Amino acid sequence: MIEVHHRYTTVDGHRLFYRAAGPADAPVLVLLHGFPTSSFMFRNLIPVLADRYHVIAPDHLGFGLSDAPAADEFAYTFDALTDLTSGLLNQLGVTRYAIYVQDYGAPIGWRLSLRDPEAITAIISQNGNGYDAGFIEGFWQTVWAYQQEQTPETEANIRTALTREATRWQYLTGAPDESLVSPDTWEHDYALLARLGNDEIQLALFRDYRTNPAMYPELHAYLRRVQPPVLAVWGQDDPIFGPDGARAFATDVPETEIHLLPGGHFLLETALNQVAGIIGAFLQKIELPA
Repeated sequence: MIEVHHRYTTVDGHRLFYRAAGPADAPVLVLLHGFPTSSFMFRNLIPVLADRYHVIAPDHLGFGLSDAPAADEFAYTFDALTDLTSGLLNQLGVTRYAIYVQDYGAPIGWRLSLRDPEAITAIISQNGNGYDAGFIEGFWQTVWAYQQEQTPETEANIRTALTREATRWQYLTGAPDESLVSPDTWEHDYALLARLGNDEIQLALFRDYRTNPAMYPELHAYLRRVQPPVLAVWGQDDPIFGPDGARAFATDVPETEIHLLPGGHFLLETALNQVAGIIGAFLQKIELPA
């Protein structure tokens, strides 16, 4: 039975929570979660991968069990979240690692890759966009409108993404069998999302998300130049990031391995074994270095 450790460390004065499992001398795989969840989304995946890999899954600041300083006390940007993730990995002595990115974890993973290309041994994207292709307009129109202009109307519209119903919608939409998704998932995430002041944290990140597509040309140049091993394993019925986002990686890395599976945004909730098998086969094939 794999032991998963639940730990805290302090980076730049902020207490960060992370899950870790697997042999200390094994190749490292860093799991980066999305909105509105935390490393909780990897709770079942970590033990499956930790027999061969040293797996680390942090909670971003403002999410999960990490600190959540008020938005007027900390400037919540994707650059800042990347700084903290990098600081955590430095504290843990991690210098080379593969990344598994989903949703918000993707722009953090891209920044880590651009800052230190030699550190990244492989990229696994599960519904984590790195291209303009794949954005589902029906969802993103509200975000884009709020980014362009913060008015009472655009803020009221974007705040609907912070509700229990919206959190439930993210988990169930696209799921081939809704009964496979435990209500614990959205209730857990919503309880943390609804903490006093967390709404302002999330609004700040919605505004800052505009910096992510602006970074894509630099990301694509990195991918073309370095040609890292890339796996895109995607819930093909995701209402936020569509399958074109997975296919787009092959534009710059022709050897990208692409798997489109029945499922939604949180694919691990309904296809854990299939995804874990695909990841395991991919990492063995590329002989992930330690």
